[in-house]
Amino acid sequence: MGRVTERRKVIRIRDGAVSARPDTLVAEEPLEIRLNGKPLAITMRTPGDDFALAAGFLVSEGVLGAADELRNIVYCAGATVDGSNTYNVVDVQTAPGVVIPDITLERNVYTTSSCGLCGKASLDAVRTTARWAIDDTGTSAGSAASPASAAGPMRLEPELLAALPDRLRAAQRVFDRTGGLHAAALFSEDGELLDVREDVGRHNAVDKLVGRALQNDALPLSRTILMVSGRASFELAQKAVMAGIPVLAAVSAPSSLAVDLAAETGLTLVGFLRGSSMNIYAGDHRIALRTAASLG
Repeated sequence: MGRVTERRKVIRIRDGAVSARPDTLVAEEPLEIRLNGKPLAITMRTPGDDFALAAGFLVSEGVLGAADELRNIVYCAGATVDGSNTYNVVDVQTAPGVVIPDITLERNVYTTSSCGLCGKASLDAVRTTARWAIDDTGTSAGSAASPASAAGPMRLEPELLAALPDRLRAAQRVFDRTGGLHAAALFSEDGELLDVREDVGRHNAVDKLVGRALQNDALPLSRTILMVSGRASFELAQKAVMAGIPVLAAVSAPSSLAVDLAAETGLTLVGFLRGSSMNIYAGDHRIALRTAASLG
């Protein structure tokens, strides 16, 4: 799909000089996600990786957890009055025997690019039961790990974490053209970039990553680091937990609920990751701290 960016006329003022020119903007369009033919959710997203986005969304909702539970994902033809295909409606078809939780009764299923899954009635309503405990003592499904990495829990040097924002930024191809996209990247415990996705919504970018992992039969992502370009909301922490990711790092602040969830589940949560500085809000046992003098 080629609608990642669009061109619009803009009046530009620079040092008092006025000019008219075309500008490249990130595209934002609605995506309706249907589950076995029934409407489930609408999210505002940047077109592209729509199937992965839908699959990742269903992982975070506890519907899917393995590749063999997913039968097919298709764009729905006839999505408009005249019967044309807008490529803005997808139907996720689960394999026979997959039990579908009644998730539509627990929340408003309209989502936006800024807030993620809104309208949750209470904290209890969004604490979806994860299929896997946060466990970094083994290897990720579908991936190979070195003997050293499989020997014990993850232990990350602060210097490695400090390098991740620049690596994420260097991989943001569409951001360079628009300046208007969030990004999420998956790194190995050695700092290797495994995958990166961009979207107008930070939660969508994470869903695209997780959905790709599901399609590749790589869940749980038990020895990986999720790096996001913005803040660390409760929903991003929840998505990390649901995918079995042990470390979530963000360049901006976490929310209080994100910290609470991280502490409950064993997720390592790092915020304000800028330059050599960072705040560790939960799960500091995975960070190789050289001194405890300032922790008292």
